[in-house]
Amino acid sequence: MTNTSSWAVQYLFVAIIALFAGPALSNLPVTQSIPYRLFGLSSAHAIHIIVEAAGLAALGSLAIRAFRQMPDNGQGFSFLRQLVLPVTTLLIVIATYKTLRVIGPSLIDQLGSSRFTLTQAVILILTGLWLTIAWLMNLDALQRFFSIPSASTRRKEAAAPIEETHEVHAEEESEEHERAIDLRTASNVPPVKLGRYKVLKELGRGSMGVVYLGKDPTIQRFVAIKTMQLDAIDDADKLQEVKGRFFREAESTGRLSHPNIVTIFDAGEEHDLGYIAMELLQGTTLKAWSRKPNLMPFQKAMSILATVAEAMDYAHQQGVVHRDIKPANIMMTTGDVVKIMDFGIAKMATSSKTQTNIVMGTPTYMSPEQIAGKKVDGRSDIFSLGVVMFELLTGRPPFLADNVSALLFAIAHTPHPSLKAVRPDLPPILKDVLDRALHKDPVHRYHRAGDFAMELRSCVEGLAA
Repeated sequence: MTNTSSWAVQYLFVAIIALFAGPALSNLPVTQSIPYRLFGLSSAHAIHIIVEAAGLAALGSLAIRAFRQMPDNGQGFSFLRQLVLPVTTLLIVIATYKTLRVIGPSLIDQLGSSRFTLTQAVILILTGLWLTIAWLMNLDALQRFFSIPSASTRRKEAAAPIEETHEVHAEEESEEHERAIDLRTASNVPPVKLGRYKVLKELGRGSMGVVYLGKDPTIQRFVAIKTMQLDAIDDADKLQEVKGRFFREAESTGRLSHPNIVTIFDAGEEHDLGYIAMELLQGTTLKAWSRKPNLMPFQKAMSILATVAEAMDYAHQQGVVHRDIKPANIMMTTGDVVKIMDFGIAKMATSSKTQTNIVMGTPTYMSPEQIAGKKVDGRSDIFSLGVVMFELLTGRPPFLADNVSALLFAIAHTPHPSLKAVRPDLPPILKDVLDRALHKDPVHRYHRAGDFAMELRSCVEGLAA
């Protein structure tokens, strides 16, 4: 849930409607004069029940959505997330009690006034206990939210937008995996901690730096922590500028909340080592299906690419461009969920370099404007996804060369091979879609990744029909 304040306004508005709109409407003279009855109830009482039931249903829906989507960050969000269901239950109980007192005296008489009162009291006590327990168990998270950070940590916390949309998938790691070696004494081994995260072990090394398996001890969540060195610049002013860009990009990327984009939970700095904590996944990247004889059926490939394009479109609307779309950055999880990884990482990595006009990304999947060092937008990601599409369909990239310079020249100036010539068995409509995505001039590509996604899904649906 990316905008908690907006959700809070909606929740308050719906709660007011659920509690007060029904009684208010039922007391209007025009309502009482309507010749309408429902289950033997008068028009006023019928409208009272309908409005209140609709309000309570909407309130419950908002509460469930908040519980599922609200970030579980061990601070204020976690506190609200755990309290929203008991608070909503309490409101529903109160509203139901008031309605039965006004509209359902016959039902109360059948049940027995004392029995009704006892039942109501038990329900209120149980709901109150639920609310109290949830409050006490998450009070520390609320205290952390309102606590004033120290001067040494204020910069890190200000740059740490924490979002979560899905459960972290990882097996429990034993305490023996935790390292007891300080980052300041050895740079070639995992540090003990990065921010609030315990570092358990090294998972691998990527373009940014070392990737660690980490654990948030506050909420017992495993994360992947990608690191990069931020101290490669001698000039102090330049170093602060680089760090500022790094954290701003981490913040904008961390605000992305989409089921098909890996979530960034946190970003910070520890001893001039920048780190980004993100959702930990289990699965296989599309790289496994990008070479013969492991190509997947083209219908499945088109469906996956359409999902990726839709997620890209969401990110582009938030002002975030991936810059490094490639098969290795698109994962199919063990639950068959498509996930785009490393959104915005290429630009973050740029912040840690001393060179100017550096070109970030993987050369094979770069767009012509990215190679030229021009300012890129979402259409650059569309070109990169077109390269991925060609590779998944044919088992090879569209542009090949003996060295990087020749490869970059080919991407910028040489037309890509005809899909029909490489895979004559594929439907001709795929060629038209691919040609537009791989157009050298971004003006002639799809203007939005969402349009690309619609074309891909239309292809799949048209071929299936």
